[in-house]
Amino acid sequence: MNYKDLQIWKIANELVIDIHKMTTNEIPKFEMFETGCQIRRSIKSVKSNIVEGYGRRKYKQELLHFLIIAIASTDETLDHLETLFQTKSFKDEEKYERLHKRLEELGRKLNSFIKAVEKHHRSDK
Repeated sequence: MNYKDLQIWKIANELVIDIHKMTTNEIPKFEMFETGCQIRRSIKSVKSNIVEGYGRRKYKQELLHFLIIAIASTDETLDHLETLFQTKSFKDEEKYERLHKRLEELGRKLNSFIKAVEKHHRSDK
């Protein structure tokens, strides 16, 4: 098994692709370099922290540290998405709702994964 088998990574990966496409094709040019850049960075951070945490999975506290950062980045991504929609820079309400629900789902699954690690993980430290 590797990190690509994790459901949280699969969801994060899909969101990276969808948010990248949204910010390069569906928002005004000036937003591509402001909020668009920030939302791309925050969703990529989610995926990267899942990967880095998985790579350090031998040590419970390090795995948890990176998963907690992934949750924070998920929250940041939600905030950027909401800002784009509220300012009408992103106008596709259906797509907004879909992305928002998937980000909330990812946050719930990250929380569940953290609880499972806290309860069942055995590590060297």
